[in-house]
Amino acid sequence: MTGTLTIDRSRVLAALATVRDPELDEPITALGFVASCTVLADGAVSVRLRLPTYFCAPNFAFLMVADAHDAVAGVESVRNTEVILEDHFASEAINQGVAAHAGFAGSFSGEAVGELDQLRRDFLRKAVLAGTDQVCRPLLAAGRDAADLAGMTLAEAPPSRELDRLRQRRADLGLPVGPDAPLVVDPSTGDPVTVDELPLHLRRAQVTRVGIEANTGICRGMLQHRYRGTA
Repeated sequence: MTGTLTIDRSRVLAALATVRDPELDEPITALGFVASCTVLADGAVSVRLRLPTYFCAPNFAFLMVADAHDAVAGVESVRNTEVILEDHFASEAINQGVAAHAGFAGSFSGEAVGELDQLRRDFLRKAVLAGTDQVCRPLLAAGRDAADLAGMTLAEAPPSRELDRLRQRRADLGLPVGPDAPLVVDPSTGDPVTVDELPLHLRRAQVTRVGIEANTGICRGMLQHRYRGTA
């Protein structure tokens, strides 16, 4: 006789909170992309996702659905995982491909030329740039100059939520995150940014951060409008 499994729904939601929109670098839970999360006594979990528009880029959508599937499947006692993307023009291909572990190229056979590893890395680099701006702007406002920032290590930067987030994004990208690692690095190479390079680098970081925040606001508004009146 098989005993009833107990799965803490909060742990499933916590797992989903580790999944980020690759472009916006925000958890899908915080963005409102998780429409429902159902936990059954037999160890099955069903998650339904929704996106701001019917035509959201299929590669972004695929990454989120696949990452959500892996995150939920990794929760203790989960025996069966179903992640369904709703109301999207490519939802059938994405849902079937993720369930079959076919990868992006296999899910879009004849249309996709490869997997999405490079795309993921490109967005991680943007996240590192945006995070660099979030950490460095308060330091500059407090009177630190370019020489200070160029010579500062991660351990020397004031502790903050933004610093923790930057450190995690750098780790995701394989960049140095030890206490002696430079605070400001080129996200493409991991090399320290010199004093002469720093002003231009920080301008790029600010533009990247502003762009991500603007896109996040637009997506939140579109999702709210699209699903207005729904739970």
